[in-house]
Amino acid sequence: MSDLLERLRAQVGRTGSPQLARDAVNTPMIRHWCDAMEDANPCYTDPAAAANSSHGEIVAPPTMLNAWNMIGLIPRESGGDDPQGAALGELDAAGYSSVVATNCDHEYPRYLRVGDHLSGTLELLDVSEEKQTALGIGHFVTTQTTYRDQNGDDVGSMRFRILKFKPGTGRMAAAADGEAPPVRMPRPRPGISRDTKFFWDGVQQDELRIQECSSCQSLFHPPMVRCPRCGSYDLGHRVASGRGHLYSFVEVHHPRVPSFDYPVTVGLVELEEGTRLLSEVIDLDEDQVEIGMPLEVTFEEVEPPEASGQFGWKLPLFRAVRAPRRETTLRFEDIEVGQALAPCPIPITATRIVACAIASRDYQDVHHDRDLAIKRGSPDIFMNILTSGGLSGRYVSDWAGPEARMRNLKIRLGAPNYPGDCMTMYGSVASKEVVDGAGVVGIQVRGTNRLGDHVTGTIDLELPVSGK
Repeated sequence: MSDLLERLRAQVGRTGSPQLARDAVNTPMIRHWCDAMEDANPCYTDPAAAANSSHGEIVAPPTMLNAWNMIGLIPRESGGDDPQGAALGELDAAGYSSVVATNCDHEYPRYLRVGDHLSGTLELLDVSEEKQTALGIGHFVTTQTTYRDQNGDDVGSMRFRILKFKPGTGRMAAAADGEAPPVRMPRPRPGISRDTKFFWDGVQQDELRIQECSSCQSLFHPPMVRCPRCGSYDLGHRVASGRGHLYSFVEVHHPRVPSFDYPVTVGLVELEEGTRLLSEVIDLDEDQVEIGMPLEVTFEEVEPPEASGQFGWKLPLFRAVRAPRRETTLRFEDIEVGQALAPCPIPITATRIVACAIASRDYQDVHHDRDLAIKRGSPDIFMNILTSGGLSGRYVSDWAGPEARMRNLKIRLGAPNYPGDCMTMYGSVASKEVVDGAGVVGIQVRGTNRLGDHVTGTIDLELPVSGK
């Protein structure tokens, strides 16, 4: 055992003093979180709806648990009684200066109410031996925090695991060491004629334009030189809503063109306006593509602007539509093991990453400062684990209904969520049982992006049981 690891493990088993949250649970922070996560559960923000719910009042999203005790921009003095801080300080001094969260397990004995003032007591559980990871060489540090309210009652707990690593020592540092990243062949540009120019001009402006006859108002696609219904040459266009459903599809496996990731799902999309067009269906596992599923257009930049300032190139592609939030809560008897939740696409933008990090009071620079993120070994800023947990909770709550109570959340992170990607959430019912008269349903969740699985885990929900 190295001297460093010996010093680190000397901290294992130590428990710090309770750290009181700066602020009590309050509605502005709850609203900020819900805005950033796009979580519209009325039990979190609507006083009237919350009063008429089983909660009886506004409650905080349970996945916010550790946000209340985040230290914020200005670190607080620990008085030397901080075993995690001592271990991380040793790692920083030894060159393990970058950090990323990998695992988070929450337990929710009860939901937090406005006015609850939390304190967190942290115990250092483990420091691993040095590991080689994709990010770099580092140590995994595991802690357990118990949260209590102003009365000393347990209101939650969190087991948390982070990786402290040396930047530049993982696979992601290859380009920095002189290895040029692979150049992806751009997609072929379509042939554009006088008759189709209006359509492609619209795409570059994020509009899906469908040709319309000015005489009889018929809509048709692909564009033609005259109306197929009345024969008029007086043609214009209508901007479509961009929503529709999958009429049919085919998976293309061969021949392979370097511009695409295979298999390619080519779909015939029937728009709300009644016309159909061919496009690629993206951000869905092949086994999740179903005829009739609702889709919406997204304008993807497939060829970035050149250094000369010329415009890049966009294509109209389609992805699944986020299912509407359930306004009434499912009952335990309505659930079957193996039941699938509808896929939910979540576009990953820099705005979403930064907004959610701030809403969760996580000011780690890798979540908002691209230059420092690159310096620490990442190609860009990336989503924090509190956001991953919040979006997982939102996904399950939207499916089950506003009064479904989360008992716990256990997630593990994999491929990072970077700006410009899309994470699609999937879920299925893994178990159901009655525990002490309560109907408990176990949900497996997975959020995947174009690099792989970003988050995997489970959430246990308590649902109402008929007759109780």
